Amino acid sequence: MTEQPYTLYGLKLSYFTGKLEAYLRAKGIAFKFVEMKLADFQQCARETGVAQMPQLLTPQGAWLTDTTAIIAHFEDHVAEPRFRPSTASGVFLSRLLEDAFDEWLWRPALYYRWTFAEDSRLMGRQIARTLLRDLPAPLWLRSFWITKRQQFEYLRGDGVTRENSPAIERHYLILLDLLEPVFAARPFLFGDRPCEADFGLFGPMFRHFSHDPTPAAILRERAPNVLRWTADLWATTPDNLASATPVAGAPADLDPLLHCIGADYLPYLKANLEAVANKAPRVRFESFGGQFEIPASPYRADCWLNLCRQFAALSKAEQSKVSARIGFEIKLDGKALDVNPSPPTKGRRIANRHWQ
Repeated sequence: MTEQPYTLYGLKLSYFTGKLEAYLRAKGIAFKFVEMKLADFQQCARETGVAQMPQLLTPQGAWLTDTTAIIAHFEDHVAEPRFRPSTASGVFLSRLLEDAFDEWLWRPALYYRWTFAEDSRLMGRQIARTLLRDLPAPLWLRSFWITKRQQFEYLRGDGVTRENSPAIERHYLILLDLLEPVFAARPFLFGDRPCEADFGLFGPMFRHFSHDPTPAAILRERAPNVLRWTADLWATTPDNLASATPVAGAPADLDPLLHCIGADYLPYLKANLEAVANKAPRVRFESFGGQFEIPASPYRADCWLNLCRQFAALSKAEQSKVSARIGFEIKLDGKALDVNPSPPTKGRRIANRHWQ
């Protein structure tokens, strides 16, 4: 590591930017923050070939992209404070949760931001005066354009309809009910210090659910301990963790959450992989009682394949225990594991993480 700071390019209202900011702060990695304008976004895309945020520039001039990969990079190369569990099953379950929080909570986070008038007016104006500040147009016009663009992309484009909206709201409420007793019992998901799963959850919880007016009001009333966890993780530094017990495995009270992910998110991931492997343009699935149809995602196909490979690396005994805890059998189809979707950073899903 170098004492020279990294440069983090992102937005202060961005799902994945907030996730990476919290991780770098907790890890004690010095960085300076650059709030992107459109020209910065385009320049970063030219440098990396990936149109997304955040992007991280190292002191040596190299670029790191995708928050999951960036966190894994630092966990591999920076010893302390360590946020990766010490047991093989703990590592897998932390990665499973981190992936689910990134991808499974994307729809409810964007739904609350762009469906409700108060939320969409506020966030549309904020994006207009930050990311779009270098566009030669009045603020009202930038706000109008970005709000309509976001609603088209993240509501209609992500399969949101009047009929399945109650299922998305049910998803958020069930999530809070599953998390509230966990954070009433201990500071972080796995114990006395955060793990990769905490930072995955932080992305949607901090910049969306705890800040946007409609979900924030629900959060305050329904899950005050989840709200407290959000503030505590944002305030976490290496000094806070000096005496914290290292993370080992996933406590038993996470099983209801793991079962929910096994019942709702993993069947979707598997169906999405089949769609990508068969070159089907769209995938249909059920989530919390709602019917959805969305574009097949090469990025999420890659997410599923990575989870399958990580699961395959576990011992048979560990695989059996993990399968029981998630209530879902991860079948290691050799043909599926050989699927090579188009480069994950080029898929529709990840390419559009930049305007949230």
